[in-house]
Amino acid sequence: MPYPHEIDEQIALERECIRCGIDKLHKNTRKAEEREYASASVYGAASIKAAQEHIAERIQKTFEYALIRNRNGPAFADIVVHLQQFNDPKQANILANIALKRTFDTVFSRKRKDSKSHPNAVSNVCVSIGTAVEAECQMRWYESQNGGLYNNIKQKYWLASTGTRQKQSVMSIMMNRKDYHWDRWSAVVRARIGGWLLDLVCVTTGWFEKSITLNGKPRLALIVPTDLYLKHQQLLMEQAELFAPLAFPMLIEPNDWTNEKPGGYLLNEVQRGHDLVRRGDPSIRQPDIPLAFLNKLQKVAYRINPFTFDVATKLEEQGYRLGKFNPLSFAANWYIPSPPPDIETNKDARFEYRKARTEAENSKKKYERSMHVKTTATLQVAAKFKDRDKFFLPWSFDYRGRAYPIPSYLTPHDTDFGKSLLKFGVESFMTHEAEDWLRFQVATTYGLDKKPMQERLDWVLSNHELVTRIATDPIGNLSEWEAADEPWQFLAACDEYYHCVIHCDRQFTNLPVAVDATCSGLQILAGLARDKGTARLVNVLPGDKPQDAYRSVLEAMEDIPLRLAEWMDRGVTKRSVMTIPYNATMQSSRDYIRDAIHENMPKDSQGRLLVDKVTAEEATILAKSLRDALNKIAPGCLAVRDWIGKEMYAAIKRGNDVISWTTPSGFIVYQKRDNFKSIRLDMALLGRCQFSVVGENTGPNPRKHKSSGAPNLIHSLDASLLHFSFQRFDAPFSVIHDSVLCRATDMGLLSCLVRETYMYLFAENDYLNDFAQQIGAETEPPIIGDLKPESVIDSTYFFC
Repeated sequence: MPYPHEIDEQIALERECIRCGIDKLHKNTRKAEEREYASASVYGAASIKAAQEHIAERIQKTFEYALIRNRNGPAFADIVVHLQQFNDPKQANILANIALKRTFDTVFSRKRKDSKSHPNAVSNVCVSIGTAVEAECQMRWYESQNGGLYNNIKQKYWLASTGTRQKQSVMSIMMNRKDYHWDRWSAVVRARIGGWLLDLVCVTTGWFEKSITLNGKPRLALIVPTDLYLKHQQLLMEQAELFAPLAFPMLIEPNDWTNEKPGGYLLNEVQRGHDLVRRGDPSIRQPDIPLAFLNKLQKVAYRINPFTFDVATKLEEQGYRLGKFNPLSFAANWYIPSPPPDIETNKDARFEYRKARTEAENSKKKYERSMHVKTTATLQVAAKFKDRDKFFLPWSFDYRGRAYPIPSYLTPHDTDFGKSLLKFGVESFMTHEAEDWLRFQVATTYGLDKKPMQERLDWVLSNHELVTRIATDPIGNLSEWEAADEPWQFLAACDEYYHCVIHCDRQFTNLPVAVDATCSGLQILAGLARDKGTARLVNVLPGDKPQDAYRSVLEAMEDIPLRLAEWMDRGVTKRSVMTIPYNATMQSSRDYIRDAIHENMPKDSQGRLLVDKVTAEEATILAKSLRDALNKIAPGCLAVRDWIGKEMYAAIKRGNDVISWTTPSGFIVYQKRDNFKSIRLDMALLGRCQFSVVGENTGPNPRKHKSSGAPNLIHSLDASLLHFSFQRFDAPFSVIHDSVLCRATDMGLLSCLVRETYMYLFAENDYLNDFAQQIGAETEPPIIGDLKPESVIDSTYFFC
């Protein structure tokens, strides 16, 4: 029970999070307005989404009035000539989107170069809209003239460009070199088109009006928001503020969740900013076992790992980038090429220099804009908690029963760097078994996660000197640990192992040690189908070494194009095999396979492939061969997956609005997949955007239920496995989906509990038939029945 002063301190922290979140919201809004991107602000994006469809309808009616009834006067003639291609509902939405974006960007712009500058002057707004429409038409014209060249330029240059203006400039320069010259519109045409669209925005929404400045000469006509819109804007910002508070770890234990009262943050009972079940039905009452699991998870104390925090601080000062650690100071060391000595006289050298400098500066701007944000924020939050003896994490469920931490930083769900900053708040006395589990953590984070257990332990025993160098001088031995698969967690493991086992100046350990399920989707399907082939593939059955499902599928593939054989390895099949239980499409499998092979192919110093790319036909052959191989060696998994989807589809077709089922732990899953009328816009310059028409819910979508059925059932069952497993576990622990974490001294017990729970779920229960009854299945589930799930109790590599 916390003391009153601790409660006061926690409430002060939560209020600070609220204040900082609101400040951040308004700061980002101001920044968007200063950069003339008010359309990307909270109020801008919401307003555009609400108004776009209505303005598109007005655009179409205008076209109909002018073209069909032949009433296009001289002023409208230019509009008809230049915008004929937008005369259908989808294209009208594109015009409406451009008009709204540029109206919001200019009207709410904070750019003021001098007292006479008015971005929201009527003339400026009209020209801005007209210029944006011309840019869209210009890109479309280039594509119609030479689609292949246009797409090549996009792929090669646009990803590195920093904005739409630069993209347009790059495209114009490159197309001009091939003699594709765009006939620019006159200023009059741009203003006329912009004026027409601005008028539609103002009349349709009632959000903007013309105002005449009374001070100075000449007087100026401005576009300003109406009182109606200012009230609407204020309401949108007030609603956004409710979701703006930052989510930090807590200084005291979070409140318990119940069906009657919100848990987590102390102020959540008042604000109700976080739900027990995300995207769930709030009227559903969840049973005791899941609630007890969640509340036990929230009572686990953590502290900052001082070793990794100190190393990170030093590397931040040096501007050193390492793995998922991307400090802002890294940008200061960014390589910008120097001009060649003959730049004035050598045309080719000047061209290459400008190209290289542009690419370098674009990359630096991209990094400064986004890539460092996660690292910077993590370091700031860690600094806030580094002197605390303990802190806690509030958690909640998703609608399938999986637990997720509510804070964004310093959680087990963080990046490799973020995870390395965490230690459990309560230590335990070292044992001989704990030494082996610390060795396991060192070897696994280094990259030996597919090696037999004994080989991992032996590797660490034979590399004590390496571990010692890293633990005693991490900065001086960067090259020794930065190449590890998970370098920051490997660093943390080396420190713990050195002090607890090699140097023995620590007798207690609190490092989180993690074990992962072997392709948990296939493990769950193996238990449901009682399929021995699938079970053997994913280490449900015992063996003297871990099975490699991805390599087994590769070896079973029969139809592999000869020229690609040398680049085929387990990495080529990995992502497809992992995602097939979750209804990955044939197209996604083709993409995963093609991308993985391209990673293995030889490249030049610029990263360009030295051999021909994988063709669409070759990728299709490989994807089909992979599925045939998986069906051959693990026949039950795909049969069960397809049966689940088919029965859920049939249930919706029978008239059900939602599909709900109860997991073995009692958690009630509420799967709701409705159709919403949506429009996807593919704009040449502004890219793709999709929006739902407000209030247009057309009922449940059978195809969505079919595609999400197997993934959701699998996730609900791996969540149920964890709900049960931790009932009898009373030491610090955490979870990451299908991975469990605890101290090295407790991992032996936890591993045993996880195996016993799997055995209970699938050996002592027939859950697939139970599930079939719950959803009213019309056919019998395809249970093979040659697996005895109780064998998992002897499997060393079930979780490893």
